[in-house]
Amino acid sequence: MSATPIHTLDEPVAVPRQRTLSLFDPLLGLAALGLLACSLITLKGATRTAMPGQPLYYVERQAIYAAIGIAVAVLLARIDYSRLREYKFGMYALLIALNIVVFAMPVVRGAHRWIPLPFLQVQSSEFGKVLLIAALGAFAVDRARRLHERRTTARIMLLALVPALIVIPQPDLGTGLVYVAVGFTILFFAGTSWKQLTALVAMFAASVTLVLAGAPALGVHVLKPYQVQRLTGFLNPSHDPRNQTYNITESLIAIGSGQKTGRGVAHATQTSLHFLPENQTDFVFAVVGETYGFVGAALVLSLYALMIWRALRILTIAKNLFGTLIAGGILAMLMFQVFVNVGMTIGIMPITGVPLPLMSYGGSSVLVTFIALGLLQSIYIQARIATAMKGRALIS
Repeated sequence: MSATPIHTLDEPVAVPRQRTLSLFDPLLGLAALGLLACSLITLKGATRTAMPGQPLYYVERQAIYAAIGIAVAVLLARIDYSRLREYKFGMYALLIALNIVVFAMPVVRGAHRWIPLPFLQVQSSEFGKVLLIAALGAFAVDRARRLHERRTTARIMLLALVPALIVIPQPDLGTGLVYVAVGFTILFFAGTSWKQLTALVAMFAASVTLVLAGAPALGVHVLKPYQVQRLTGFLNPSHDPRNQTYNITESLIAIGSGQKTGRGVAHATQTSLHFLPENQTDFVFAVVGETYGFVGAALVLSLYALMIWRALRILTIAKNLFGTLIAGGILAMLMFQVFVNVGMTIGIMPITGVPLPLMSYGGSSVLVTFIALGLLQSIYIQARIATAMKGRALIS
């Protein structure tokens, strides 16, 4: 008989593909599918009269995007995420290129955000989120021994600021803020000192003050008037329909009228009579509040809490620093979007156009969220495999 080779723990070991399905995190999958179901039910009631003769127009497309996203997530989960480190320069270059090329695309609803394809308009800034997370995680790991240096902190934060400054003029302020939040969070989980993180927060606060108050006082307007009004209007909502804060007012009316169990699809007047703008995208949570009340809103928020808890759990069990940083970046992306989107519908956050993950209608947003969840599943699976192999030799 020939000798049987023995592999060390540092060597990659092939795992049968049929076994990977049994290693998935079921609670993370449950949260994602639950939110998807809530999205389809909410969109069915909110958009049934939006397209004459096509009451399921948005529902069908959301379901198609979700099916593609789930397939991509399953594929990513079967791949070792550690391989992405090899492509960090390519991912970052693609991130920059995608966000620049949109400026040559046709204007849609007053913005350069989408790349038109035969069956889908791709919002490049959305796909840039996962590209940035993976690229920054890889760059941080490469400088793991020098993370205490201010130069490292400045470089990683600059790598996040560059694409943010590209997407903001599209205009897409919300995604730009997501990029900044991702960069800061990756630095946090990489172990950057509190002194440097505090300095970054102070610089960010100073920059916001300069843009909103200092520069306009000197006659320099970095943001357009409607953008400034969206950022500050939640502090003093107006009932003037010509004011950007009209959206907040209608959203508060919708959520308040839902009370405990909601008004139902037939009696949700703010939604059905189209007083509530963008009810299938930015203000979908307000639709949930009006139609299904506190019970429906609590269910949705509970599913997000479950998803965020599982992301935190996966972050702590990742087999290496790269996995921890990717999970941390995805956690930041999800938490920031949920907090800002829900916050703007209840009047405690500015309107920035940030979608609610898996709830808001949109192909790019749904696909990107499932890609992120697929990466989380990959980190979880690789962690379970590494744990199972720990402490014993593996015989092929």
